[in-house]
Amino acid sequence: MNPKILIVDDDKGMCELIAAGLTRQGFESVWKTSAIEALEELASGNFAAVVTDLNMAQMGGLEFCKRTLEQRPGLPVIVITAFGSMDAAVSAIRAGAYDFINKPVDIDALSLIVERAVRAAELQAEVARLRKAVDTGTNFGELIGTSPVMKRLYALLARVADSDASLLICGETGTGKELIARAVHRRSRFANAKFLAVNCAAMPAQLLESEFFGHVRGAFTDASSAHAGIFEQANGGTVFLDEIGELPLELQPKLLRSLQERSVRRLGGTSEIPFDVRVICATNRDLETEVEEGRFREDLLYRINVIQVDAPPLRVRDNDILLLAQRFIDAFAERTQRPVEGLASSAAKRLLSYDWPGNVRELQNCMERAVALAEHNKVVLADLPERIRTHHPSKLLVTDDGPADFVPIHEIEKRYILQVLEAYGGNKRQAAITLGLDRKTLWRKLKQYGVS
Repeated sequence: MNPKILIVDDDKGMCELIAAGLTRQGFESVWKTSAIEALEELASGNFAAVVTDLNMAQMGGLEFCKRTLEQRPGLPVIVITAFGSMDAAVSAIRAGAYDFINKPVDIDALSLIVERAVRAAELQAEVARLRKAVDTGTNFGELIGTSPVMKRLYALLARVADSDASLLICGETGTGKELIARAVHRRSRFANAKFLAVNCAAMPAQLLESEFFGHVRGAFTDASSAHAGIFEQANGGTVFLDEIGELPLELQPKLLRSLQERSVRRLGGTSEIPFDVRVICATNRDLETEVEEGRFREDLLYRINVIQVDAPPLRVRDNDILLLAQRFIDAFAERTQRPVEGLASSAAKRLLSYDWPGNVRELQNCMERAVALAEHNKVVLADLPERIRTHHPSKLLVTDDGPADFVPIHEIEKRYILQVLEAYGGNKRQAAITLGLDRKTLWRKLKQYGVS
């Protein structure tokens, strides 16, 4: 695809002349005779560089340059100045312009400047990409952990961040699915735009429909004014649909249509409003089972699950438990001005032996409580909740060293099923095949165990 250049000049003839010259050099050109219209075009298009005149009505080239770089940091801006106006050229560079060229414009010279600017921007982007790749060794955004499963997650997120493909983040409650979504957003081309989230389980269907698509004035009883939906509000950014498995069935075809057409129609409205957003969804349900049970549309699942990301449960993250616990202790100690510095060995040992059914969120709440109750400079065993203090993993086998603890047969079944599921990274289809169960039976057993 040829690099796309935005040309801005209130002289239509000059726009056409520059566009024709750049097209001959292999660039794709879009031109506007208003700086205000050009800023709107920047919000919806992916441009490699901008060429703008300095002296324009409504908004001058310097102001346009500043606002362009606020909207799209790093985008090269080439300014056209009056011949011999060195002061104007210096002002343009100070405003963030990449380079300038004097009038009358030499199209060949301008083409060389644009080509050089595009290459420089591509090089900067590549350096930033490599820096991100280096950073993903121990963290990704606010995600923290050095366990092998987290490093694999970081590597996957680094690969998909720059893609526009829809993501489906799957995982148990409390595993940090929204943190993953925000981390991907910050590494994507949408990073400088909005990240807006909606919890599909937190609203009734009518309010959720208005939240998605917006409404016109008078669309329903309480619609005293028009309202833009989340896809309009986040245009150019990221929309995060949490608990997508809870989306009412009657809304699913409407959402599917909007995602396919990349446009919305407000409730009570007649016009289609286009949008450009990255869609990231999250669920703690097995959506394939939901499809089989008739509670989720298969075509919508295909639309949102272009790339699946599995959020690992805390129990499979090895010593990430202690790393996260220390981070939470530091944060809560600083916030509350408590002199708590870390974990006593007895408390650390008990944290490692606990199963953490509530995952990272449960650990965070546990550490907040511990810091609030701590009487020493370290969190000790007595500061932990009773369920963690009294937790003792049961043994399942008799060993040569002596008899083990005996448990009911259904407990053995539960643990074995969970171990197989964990071995397959939460993939219920593969786990069901290994266990010799159909997916519905596996899903039913997991619900019995209280496992999402």
